[in-house]
Amino acid sequence: MQLFDSHSHYNDEEFNEDKEQILYKVYEAGVTKLICAGYNLEASKKAVEIANAHNFVYATVGISPNDIPTLLQENTEKYDNTEQKNNKEYANNIEQENIKKELQEQLNEIYRLAKAPKVLAIGEIGLDYYWNKENKEIQKIAFKKQIELANKLNLPIVIHTREAIFDTLEILKTNPVINKGVFHCCPLNLDLIKEGLKLGFYISFAGPITFKNSKNAVDAINAVPLDKILIETDSPYLAPEPKRGTRNDSRNVIYMAEKIASVKGLPIEEIAKLTYENAERIFKI
Repeated sequence: MQLFDSHSHYNDEEFNEDKEQILYKVYEAGVTKLICAGYNLEASKKAVEIANAHNFVYATVGISPNDIPTLLQENTEKYDNTEQKNNKEYANNIEQENIKKELQEQLNEIYRLAKAPKVLAIGEIGLDYYWNKENKEIQKIAFKKQIELANKLNLPIVIHTREAIFDTLEILKTNPVINKGVFHCCPLNLDLIKEGLKLGFYISFAGPITFKNSKNAVDAINAVPLDKILIETDSPYLAPEPKRGTRNDSRNVIYMAEKIASVKGLPIEEIAKLTYENAERIFKI
């Protein structure tokens, strides 16, 4: 039985000490394809490097909504000791323009990285109003610009959305994605899943579907047809039951397959095969 982990982060510092050993164990455990996802410029560069070094690893590149505040903080510091600080409105306007400029410079680099042969999508990108409520407009700008980039490169996108469902869907409806994409670690929100499927997107489930306190897991899984479902670990985060509380890695993707198989009433081998084929289809492998 072969498994495909459609979203992981071996570019995270949690794997700095033993990344090679873990990747060897992952492949030996039957995870014969996985995607290492970028979330900012440096992480995207690392994702491409890791993919290039391992035949069974692929990459995505992008700037996530949770990495835009870094740009905000850096630019704020530039104005701490200037006269513009005395005019808050003017300083804020200049600050926002500089954030946009720096964001565009980083997106130019993402565009260059995305041309690498093993880059399969632009992501993870999207909106996150849980961690970041003060920069919603910049998040929206970054999301739209990266959709444009994906369309220009003929690539799908990988979406991160948290407590921003309405705005995420609105942007997708008004900024159509030619090659669609995936709602990664999809929130267990039936309205989001329903609308995402209508737009032609795939739904990827991670550790939360196995959690004992997940209220909507069964309904969410049942809402996704077999030809639109993916599995992922989001390593090193969100380790599933029974590994919850430990560092996650791609070997644990089997627990998502087991949960889906149980809900759908199908053999795990069939779920493994279907999710593998779905990932290959959407990412054009």
